[in-house]
Amino acid sequence: MACCARIKSVWIVGLVMIVGSGTMAMRLRDVPAVAVETMAKQWLGTLDEGQRQRAVMPFDEDARVGWHFIPKDDRKGIPLKDMTEPQRTAALRLLRAALSESGYSKASQIMVLESALRILEGPGSEQRRDPEKYYFTVFGDPTSDQRWGLSIEGHHLSLNFVFRGDRVLDSTPQFFGANPATVRTAIPGIAPEGLRVLGREEDLGFAVLAALDEQQRSKAIIASEPPKEVAAAGVAQPELSKSKAGLGFGSMSSDAQAKLKELLLLFAEAMPAEIVAARIQAIDQAGWQEIAFSWSGGTQPGEPYAYRIEGPTFQVEANNTQPDAAGNPANHIHTVWRDATGDFDLPIR
Repeated sequence: MACCARIKSVWIVGLVMIVGSGTMAMRLRDVPAVAVETMAKQWLGTLDEGQRQRAVMPFDEDARVGWHFIPKDDRKGIPLKDMTEPQRTAALRLLRAALSESGYSKASQIMVLESALRILEGPGSEQRRDPEKYYFTVFGDPTSDQRWGLSIEGHHLSLNFVFRGDRVLDSTPQFFGANPATVRTAIPGIAPEGLRVLGREEDLGFAVLAALDEQQRSKAIIASEPPKEVAAAGVAQPELSKSKAGLGFGSMSSDAQAKLKELLLLFAEAMPAEIVAARIQAIDQAGWQEIAFSWSGGTQPGEPYAYRIEGPTFQVEANNTQPDAAGNPANHIHTVWRDATGDFDLPIR
């Protein structure tokens, strides 16, 4: 009963919070993030000394650039389950400040899906599937004028930021995943039938593909079998492609171009408006003509597939190739936005 009460606590708080090619790539710089700095200080102020020792690490700690979205027994930082109720509320306010409303809604629902997986997988999954195993870590000192970082991470969620004071310098890797991608059977009190946390990311991807003519599709589809996972999962900074596979933006129909822009905006809009604007400005400056769209695998919903969109300043991927907990094929989706000019504010390789 206590376990269920804790799960319900997280969910209720969440609901309340919700109501180039020769081109110089522009990095995300000098974007305001006053609310994040404020909420980070407030959350840290709720922790006791022992908790602060777990929650705060030096900025140059190797763990800062270590990330992953798979289920793990332990991670850097301190999880929601080891916080008091006021501390959890402050942590979720920090998460809310770091994201847009839509981004926070996705993050909240991803946490709740851990409760769904616990039920779907049955006895023995309690430790593995826990909606309070989401860890918060601050790297450095938010009160200083030096760089500091923030990591919020657990199964199917990895959010990583670098700030200088109240200005955000980088906001990647940005990872959201969902299992099941579509809830096939309602789980009372947890997830309604038909819930699709990342449904628009899937639908718009298919819409881009459907807007291509036969010749364009033959260029965009680069493999009959999709990769098993997004590229460079858990790697601090992925290698950049020397030549972008797939169909170039300039070779798309106007309808496909419009849908691709809508899809990229959807990925970007998980972040606050200032970061969205900076991301789109960077794409504008680098040139939309430098963007390529590629597809692998099945071309119908329910078939394993993956797509990738990349330009001089970003890499976006969606991968839905794994079965869900009930064995339904291609019902377990991973999505990621990477900074092609340097995740974690690292120098580009």
